[in-house]
Amino acid sequence: MTAESSDAEQAAPRWLSAAEMRAWRGYMDANQRLLDVLNRDLQDNHDLSLADYRILALLSEAPDGSLRMSDLADGVLSSRSRLTHQIRRMESQGMVTRSTCVEDGRGVLAVITDEGRARLVDAAPTHVAGVRRNLVDLFTGEQLEFLADAFQRIGTAIGNR
Repeated sequence: MTAESSDAEQAAPRWLSAAEMRAWRGYMDANQRLLDVLNRDLQDNHDLSLADYRILALLSEAPDGSLRMSDLADGVLSSRSRLTHQIRRMESQGMVTRSTCVEDGRGVLAVITDEGRARLVDAAPTHVAGVRRNLVDLFTGEQLEFLADAFQRIGTAIGNR
């Protein structure tokens, strides 16, 4: 914590206005509901969690189907220890393997398997349909552009702190 941020936190709080509170609570509720429904769709139809799906998607998009565990953790916004447990579970289901990074011999790579690719391909239509039904199709193109810009702005601001 910087001196500047700790001073700001010690000052009198800037309480949220009714409009700000409505926006904040609306975001919190909608975000939780959206993630829950997308996770449930994948669990019920493909025995995958949304976290599994995100990992498989990132690995499938990597040029050789593998990423350093540290890069994968950053990509899915997870702690390294949580990701290690997740990868271990996915490895036991045959969706990924782990190997040593040949560049330095110290890093560990997560590698998508043929089984992982097959499960991703099978689950992708369900996931995309859920994203469309519960988010994309609710907005105009202009509204989606605003949402994308807003969330990028939030991500950048938090990432720069």
